[in-house]
Amino acid sequence: MSASRIPPPQPSQRVGAAPKNAEPQGPDNEPDFRTLTRAWLESHRASLVDSLRRLGKQPIGSFFTCLVMAVALSLPMGLSLLLNNVERLGGTWERAAQISVFLKIDTSDSQGQALREEIAGMDDVAEAEWVSREQALEEFQQQSGLGQALKELPDNPLPGAVLVTPKEVDKATLEALRQRLAELPHVQQAQLDLLWVERLSAILSLGDRFVFGLTVLLVMALLLVIGNTIRLHIENRRTEIEVIKLVGGTDSYVRRPFLYMGALYGLGAGVLSWLVLAFGLNWLNDAVVRLSGLYGSDFALAGVPAGDGFSLLLGAVLLGYIGAWLAVARHLRELAPR
Repeated sequence: MSASRIPPPQPSQRVGAAPKNAEPQGPDNEPDFRTLTRAWLESHRASLVDSLRRLGKQPIGSFFTCLVMAVALSLPMGLSLLLNNVERLGGTWERAAQISVFLKIDTSDSQGQALREEIAGMDDVAEAEWVSREQALEEFQQQSGLGQALKELPDNPLPGAVLVTPKEVDKATLEALRQRLAELPHVQQAQLDLLWVERLSAILSLGDRFVFGLTVLLVMALLLVIGNTIRLHIENRRTEIEVIKLVGGTDSYVRRPFLYMGALYGLGAGVLSWLVLAFGLNWLNDAVVRLSGLYGSDFALAGVPAGDGFSLLLGAVLLGYIGAWLAVARHLRELAPR
């Protein structure tokens, strides 16, 4: 009886041969870049899911925390939007700083139109409007209430004028433009109410300073709210964190869920703040439209621009992230295992 031959072992069956589906490894059996990236992404995903789950366990508390943050975010943004609407209601600052160029009494309409075109072509001028002598007299009759008395005059005493709207509201620039206009031919006088311009600029500067100061104070308050909220979450998980650090968990691993939690608080606050601003402006707009209608105007409040809304969301998320990072950094050294 002949002995049967045993086939030689295949490479995949030899001792020490790597399995076909084994992950590629680098030198010294260290994981490659793809494995590390997959592990990093999985860690962030687990931290995000864990943060969402913990916030979902306390929906009422999480909602009111986001609502408090939303109110604090809405105040400076709402004031800024109201200032922009008030500025639009009163006309632009450039039109408020309008220069009135009065022509000589013997200047004809054709000469006035030619002068208007020359002024409109200047670099510092945004718009130039020609007002004839007849139009000036008609407007003066309507506004002064002296229509019958003015009709008794033998001649029209009012000169033609060019109303010049500058491109830039700056005291030195406006004064230089006024001097240049006063030296043009057929010009009797170029008048500019610099005191009114200074008052407008002072009011705008005051509003900007007030909004900036309020924003700084409310940002500090938001950081305190986020820090205190994250501190409570840290205290509730103190034992868990100490065990994680005892088995070798790094500070970044411990910090990551709280950073996601702070960012989620900020995102919720940003969304609520956007909704509060949109609802508030829409609610206030009804009264504004009725009031402006009584004065024969079609003015209405503008809503929250999309760019400002997304900036509000981004700022809220950053504030939540920074507040959480500061809170964890402060208490991280106290979380060493005992």
